[in-house]
Amino acid sequence: MLKRWKGRNILSFISYSPSELVLIALIFLFAAFVKGVTGMGFSTTCLPFLVYAVGLKRGMPLILLPSLASNFFIMKDAGHFREVLVRFWPMLLATVGGVIIGLWLLNLVPVIVATTCLGGVLSAYAIFGFFTPNFRLPAKVESILAPVSGLMTGVLNGLTGSQVMPVLPYLLSLNLNRNEYLQAINCSFSLSTIVMAIGLYKIGLLEVGAASITILSLPLVYIGTKLGGRVRNMLPDSVFTSFVHVFLFVLGASLIF
Repeated sequence: MLKRWKGRNILSFISYSPSELVLIALIFLFAAFVKGVTGMGFSTTCLPFLVYAVGLKRGMPLILLPSLASNFFIMKDAGHFREVLVRFWPMLLATVGGVIIGLWLLNLVPVIVATTCLGGVLSAYAIFGFFTPNFRLPAKVESILAPVSGLMTGVLNGLTGSQVMPVLPYLLSLNLNRNEYLQAINCSFSLSTIVMAIGLYKIGLLEVGAASITILSLPLVYIGTKLGGRVRNMLPDSVFTSFVHVFLFVLGASLIF
């Protein structure tokens, strides 16, 4: 056993070429910056580029740890964790079941169909949200839609790797300040990512090489998130919301493409 391991290093377990590693590093840095600016979208930003770079099944495991780390950086700065947990626990709990269902559907539904549909929904909502920025849900509807939002978000996450629909429009339609919104949506992202990691491990899509790359990428994720956060703090609330909708439209178009 010792002879088998002798002379090996962490790179010997990585099944990615040098050019793929460079692309992955640049994608992570860019996605972390976007995450810092908008407070969301690390996974959804990464995936279209990673699909082109290394393929869907090799790309999905790569986003797990960097996504979780970027969530933590945002949550640490946003605060309001206890209040968000008490208010949105039904949504978060339903997300767990949704991810499990989505991973099960991953082997039944063509991913390209699901991803294209998600892109269409993202683009349509972005247009709606951009032109109706003051839309709000009544308080009595909030509690009814919370578990529905969590369940559907989990299903789409397990099926496509994207974590933003429909939790994002649900949270934006509530009377939350910017930091409460950021904390709530990143709590959802974090829980989805943890369940997704367990599910991918169970179906055999996690490997040592992917784990090694994600660990080595964490400094890039930290730098990108912090730089994006500085930009976010300079934006007024109205500009921030508009930026989120434009970003969603671009994401939706890229998923359709």
